[in-house]
Amino acid sequence: MELNEAFYIGYITKTRGLKGELQLFFEFEDYMELDFDVLFLEMNKKLVPYFVDTIKLQKNSTAYLNLEDVDHIDKAQLLIRKKVYLPNDKMPERDPDDFRYSDLIGFLVVDEEEGEIGEITHVQELPQQFIATVDFNGHELLFPLNEDLILAIDAEEQVLEVNLPEGLVDLYRGTEES
Repeated sequence: MELNEAFYIGYITKTRGLKGELQLFFEFEDYMELDFDVLFLEMNKKLVPYFVDTIKLQKNSTAYLNLEDVDHIDKAQLLIRKKVYLPNDKMPERDPDDFRYSDLIGFLVVDEEEGEIGEITHVQELPQQFIATVDFNGHELLFPLNEDLILAIDAEEQVLEVNLPEGLVDLYRGTEES
C-alpha cells in the first residue's frame, strides 16, 4: 500500500509492560469511529501492515494495543515514533454540515484591514481555543480562531474573512527584516 492510499491517524508514543503492548496517540479527531483490524506503520517511507490483537481506546486521544507478532518489549521498542495509517476506505463518513476548525486548512485568510494574509497551513487545538497558523510571506503568523475575529467563512471559495487585532500583522511583518 502506498501513502496516497491511506490516511494518517497518529503515532506510537511508547511501550507499556514487557509483553509488547504499545500506546498509540491519535491526531485524527474521530478516532472512536475507526475500525482497527489492521494498522499500517510507516517504515522507510513504506507502509507495513500490522494486525491488531487487542485495542483499548482511551478518552484522552490514546489507545493501548497489542499487535500480532509483537509479543516482547524489544519488538515493540522498534515501533516507537512510527506514524500510523489506515486505508482510505476506512475513513468514517462525515455529515456535510459538520464543519470544524481543522477544515480551514488550505483556506486563504483575508483581513478586513490588511487584505490577503496567506494560507492556513495548520490548526492546533489548545485547552482554551484553536490556533491557526498562516504562511505569511514565508513566516508563520498565528492567531486564535474565535467568533470575535471571524467575519465570514466561504467554504466554496475557501476564504476565511477575519478582523485580526490591531498591530498583530505588524508584529509578524517586523520579522521579515531580521
